[in-house]
Amino acid sequence: MISKTLKLTLLFLLMALMLSFKVQANLTIRITQGSDQTTPVAIVPFSWKGEGALPEDVARIVSDNLQRTGLFEAIPRENLVSLPSSSADVIYRDWRLLQADYLLVGSIDRADNGEDLVINYELFDVLAEERLLGERVTSSSRELRSRAHFISDRVYQELTGQRGIFSTRLAYVTAEPREGEGSYQYRLHVADADGQRSRTVLTSREPILSPDWSPDGTKLAYVSFERGRPAIYIQEVATGSRYQLTNYRGLNGAPAWSPDGKQLALTLSRDGNPEIYIYRLEERRLIRVTHHYSIDTEPSWSPDGKKLIFTSSRSGGPQIYQVNLESGNIGRLSFEGNYNARARYSPDGNEVFMVHRESGGGLFSIAALNMETGRLRTLTTSPLDESPSVAPNGSMVIYALMRGDQGVLGVVSTDGRIKYELPAERSDVREPAWSPFLN
Repeated sequence: MISKTLKLTLLFLLMALMLSFKVQANLTIRITQGSDQTTPVAIVPFSWKGEGALPEDVARIVSDNLQRTGLFEAIPRENLVSLPSSSADVIYRDWRLLQADYLLVGSIDRADNGEDLVINYELFDVLAEERLLGERVTSSSRELRSRAHFISDRVYQELTGQRGIFSTRLAYVTAEPREGEGSYQYRLHVADADGQRSRTVLTSREPILSPDWSPDGTKLAYVSFERGRPAIYIQEVATGSRYQLTNYRGLNGAPAWSPDGKQLALTLSRDGNPEIYIYRLEERRLIRVTHHYSIDTEPSWSPDGKKLIFTSSRSGGPQIYQVNLESGNIGRLSFEGNYNARARYSPDGNEVFMVHRESGGGLFSIAALNMETGRLRTLTTSPLDESPSVAPNGSMVIYALMRGDQGVLGVVSTDGRIKYELPAERSDVREPAWSPFLN
């Protein structure tokens, strides 16, 4: 008879082997559902006063970022009535005729040192005829895309009151078959939030699972099978420096950083059964949290660091439970459906996002559970959705899904109105993780 530990280990392996085929570094964006109430914004190409062509179109990046939220509709460039680059050039009447609510203009020039770039941009409320935002930003040519994301964040926050997530990053895993070997090459990638500037931070012949960002965005914890069995590693994203944190007998899985970055919640079967543990990094001390004969796995911290939610089979099938770390009290959170797993808190702690399946069977969807009312909202309707990760401003959830026979990353707004996908051109992508704020 197969032990519970072995069953769970095999499940992790099966999930890893679902990663397949050729790897393409960058992800593309395919908007699948938008809002019917968008705000029209005119984003004018930034004037360039230097010689030659710039490596990035800053205004285009800002336009694409805002459009991707589903809240804004960028007016096509061919419909722009003029190309102002500063407030002195803006004639509000022209932009009202174009029915633009807001207008963004800017210019780029060489800095006095002749090497760096200086970006001046301004945001206007067309109807109120008011300048809302005006800033001067310096950049190297290499970091021009990062500055475009920064400007997008500033514009988004000015117009919505919510902090933007365009400067955040994504981690995800791909795999490709090794020619003639019958095995796979696994890669852990880090990319911009729009899927661009993808960089491979780890390559392995064995599966890579469950990447999770440290709260300061400098490290990733993940599970690797490179030594023949699952072990947890911590890696510096910038330098690639890494070390093995655990290599206990049996399962070592599902690492999750605490909000203060000083602890990791883990799933270990070192004592015979998969249980939730906390590893205190400074003390190098392991604390066991759960004690039950059923499988307990996939822990995630509450924003205040006082609780953990986790998946447990103690009620007969996968359901979400919460443990108070001070009192040790454990309570069941999910009651709708026969499968609820891989739960993650919203940044404000008011909701929990999870993989959900109705009691009658059918789709594995991403759903949101309201912690106060207990009401469950289904956000997605793909056949097999998994691995939700919440954006740091709480506006979006990224997850893995199957589109035909291809694994892609999906993004859904937390109100369910906006959806887009991040497929690779010729590969499957899985195991997404959204970074914290990085600036």
